[in-house]
Amino acid sequence: MRVHLIDGTYELFRQFYSPRPKSQDPDGVEIAATRALVSSIVTMLDEGATHIGVATDHVIESFRNDLWPGYKTGDGIDPNLLSQFPLLEDALQAYGVKVWPMVEYEADDALAAAAVYAAADARVTQVRICSPDKDLAQCVSGTRIVQEDRLRRAIRDEAGVVAKFGVPPLSIPDYLALVGDSSDGYPGLPGWGAKSASAVLAKFKHLDLIPADWRTWGVNVRAAALSITLEKDRRLAMLFRDLATLRTNIAVFESVDELEWKGPTPAFEPFKMRFDHAPRT
Repeated sequence: MRVHLIDGTYELFRQFYSPRPKSQDPDGVEIAATRALVSSIVTMLDEGATHIGVATDHVIESFRNDLWPGYKTGDGIDPNLLSQFPLLEDALQAYGVKVWPMVEYEADDALAAAAVYAAADARVTQVRICSPDKDLAQCVSGTRIVQEDRLRRAIRDEAGVVAKFGVPPLSIPDYLALVGDSSDGYPGLPGWGAKSASAVLAKFKHLDLIPADWRTWGVNVRAAALSITLEKDRRLAMLFRDLATLRTNIAVFESVDELEWKGPTPAFEPFKMRFDHAPRT
């Protein structure tokens, strides 16, 4: 069996900011993004997907906000988008799809944990994490756990991660610690960019294995300057790595059988009527 794990937060944002018309239900609640995402998942199932899990950020803030004051929050997000998270979760659950609405942890943590658990089942032939987010690249393993960009219809396996970032999946948190992740709200270290981070980490793999003596690096980067920055801010870099590291020890399911779609429940009918009768504007 193939398992599909969907980043509901990414997909809901993508659908909300797409150029498609907006749509409100009779109560004036914006629902277009939810309707589009539910429709796309229905299409996946119609095309043969059998085991699906969807993770959402039910609350944008997480434990990471306690670790770094600049970490992303829900501030500034359009209320018409935020209001659709519970609607999406309820609609998918009514449709019979496994949903993880995350509060303390993030949707990406749930996807990472689910990928590890699913891949451990010998019956699973492949796990597809349906999201192009770069932090999820750390979950990729050979061709068994891959990333799927549903918009571009592209699959990224372990070789694809190395081709894109210059480092293997296990080094992605270290890579992000150095270059930063603006979407998550941490800046990385001054002077470190994609080229320098990938060159150094391709050789040393992890931050704590990078020697203080830049003359031993043997890579074609501005080693002296970068070394000064790293030694000055190494503890900060380790914090950023912690922020970038997805948690895989959280409970998402006991058996991959829980992800098998067995059809919509009767509770989906009101959602169907709500989606079908909402006018497009």
